[in-house]
Amino acid sequence: MEFSVLKDIVIIFALSSLVNYLFTRIKVPTIIGYLLTGVIVGPKLMGFIKSPLEIELMAEIGVVLLLFMIGMEFSLNHLYKIRRRVFLGGFLQLSLTTLVTTLLTHAYHLNWKTSLFIGFLIALSSTAVVLKILQDRSEITSNYGRTVLGILIFQDVVLVPLMLFTPFLGGGQIDYNGQLSLLAMKSVIIIGCLYVGNRWLMPKLLHQIALTRNQELFMMIVLLICLSVALFTYQMGMPLAFGAFLAGLMISESEYSHNAFGNLITFRDTFTSFFFVSIGMLLDLNFLAEHFTVILVTVIAVVLIKYTIGAFTAFLLGHTFRGTVLVGIALSQVGEFSFILAKLGKDYAILDNYYYQVFLAVAIITMSISPFFIMLGSTITNLLLRLPIPKFMIDGLFPLTQIEIPDLQNHLVLIGKDSRALNLSRMAKFNNLPYVSIIFDPEIARQRQEMGETVVYGDAFNLPILQMAHVAQAHVVVISIGKLDVLKVIISKIRQLNKHASIVVRTRVIEDIEALYNIGATQVIPEEFETAIDLFERVMVNFLLPRQEIDLAVDRIRNDHYGIFLEENSNTRFNISKDIPDIEIIPMEVTSGSVIIGKSLSESQLRQLYGVTLVALKREQKVIDHPKPTLVFCDGDVAYLLGKPEQISAATELFVAE
Repeated sequence: MEFSVLKDIVIIFALSSLVNYLFTRIKVPTIIGYLLTGVIVGPKLMGFIKSPLEIELMAEIGVVLLLFMIGMEFSLNHLYKIRRRVFLGGFLQLSLTTLVTTLLTHAYHLNWKTSLFIGFLIALSSTAVVLKILQDRSEITSNYGRTVLGILIFQDVVLVPLMLFTPFLGGGQIDYNGQLSLLAMKSVIIIGCLYVGNRWLMPKLLHQIALTRNQELFMMIVLLICLSVALFTYQMGMPLAFGAFLAGLMISESEYSHNAFGNLITFRDTFTSFFFVSIGMLLDLNFLAEHFTVILVTVIAVVLIKYTIGAFTAFLLGHTFRGTVLVGIALSQVGEFSFILAKLGKDYAILDNYYYQVFLAVAIITMSISPFFIMLGSTITNLLLRLPIPKFMIDGLFPLTQIEIPDLQNHLVLIGKDSRALNLSRMAKFNNLPYVSIIFDPEIARQRQEMGETVVYGDAFNLPILQMAHVAQAHVVVISIGKLDVLKVIISKIRQLNKHASIVVRTRVIEDIEALYNIGATQVIPEEFETAIDLFERVMVNFLLPRQEIDLAVDRIRNDHYGIFLEENSNTRFNISKDIPDIEIIPMEVTSGSVIIGKSLSESQLRQLYGVTLVALKREQKVIDHPKPTLVFCDGDVAYLLGKPEQISAATELFVAE
């Protein structure tokens, strides 16, 4: 029995694991490590891999899973919303890049056919690299992320006509009428299948499978759908990865898509690593060393051309200067589908071996450096914004009209464009709380303004934006962004304007809590810990524990966990948990029918019988902070009780209905 493939897999896993560990520790994108692994184990250097064709097959599976999961995340509704970016943006980027590259290469004495073909190769960007990074950074649904995705989708679709056109460039004959008619028929079939599958077939099928409560069967069906649709489109002359993307779109409207996504993410990352390893194996280091200058100049030229045209396309689509820079950076590398097209061009003698090797080196290098540029995108943008850039370029061709914000006092300021911040704005509007939202996404900001909400469009990094939202007079500021470095800057600038506002911050991990408290946050809510609390609370509800006991337990968990970070700020913040152990302040609502209604504070004997103290009472919108003994409790009052948890728990019998 031949075990060479298994040996190759073991070698790749061993080196990839080591590289992944090292690159994770030094905070370098693991994509770079996988490409480096391919260079090391490939036939051009160490020659460890004996069966590159089998590795390429696993790499193809990785790209299929990646595009499948992106399709699940990005539903048909989202795709419909970005149709302008797909067709207009994609066409502009592809045609302009092809035109400029063709003219430049022809100027270096290449014939028109080869120049045009190289233009096609350079115009395509890497769907696998870019979307993986955007997905890891949760930026696929951002304003610039939607444009990048739209252009990449157009590039993937246009690969099929480019492959049909390649034989003609190579001197072969092509039946335009027949081929175009066949392509149109295939497109109609695929669109019809996509619509039927997304609207009716997949949701019903997955629902029936989910009713069996057999997770193994569910995942088998999901993988079957992915690979079957990919194979179907491949048989029709389209890339496997594009078919997988369509399969993901079919499942995206199902309520079970999130379950499938969670189960597949590990497999996706594992198989995708094979793709980048296989790309790295193509690089010939000897050729790179011999023609280093030519390759370096070509890499710089390709990056500059693709960045400029990508940014120009984003500008024409109405992006702000920040958006144009980020889109240009994201599209400034050569894509993985260019390898497929280049191999076809070599087979038809459009590219000789020299230009083929130059292309491979340039493509791999641009893919390798692209993650660094994307990660530094915000920093690069901030540096460029210091230059004297015309205002129309900063605001974009279709600037969002800023509405006049009334001079608010003691209001709520919401910073962020994620679902949490948007839901908070709905809650504030429903409860008639004065609020202002700061949203750094022109489309979302425009939508919220049209719904009648008070929205400031802009980056909360900038003091003028915070001043426009009257942060200096705000009572509470909620920041829902998730990036630690961004949060630090925003909090520090809010504290410059307002020393007394309560700043409530959402962060992703518990480890960020201390840094955010130190810089001025009033309350930090880590997603992972609050999710655990929510699960524990639901567990206690299922054990039929009293509501008051559940609330006290949850409050104790939060105090015990967050308290360690508050102690370091005890010089600037009063910490009752430290100075008076086991003392809490709990709000208690006077419910209809409770025995305390109609009684005065002295008659209730809260301190004598229960050992608790009424420190304040809220009646409607008014807070009574020094309640007198003659104060009479009314239905709907909220009493703030000071005492130990067990004392407050005993006192709750006065506030609940008999």
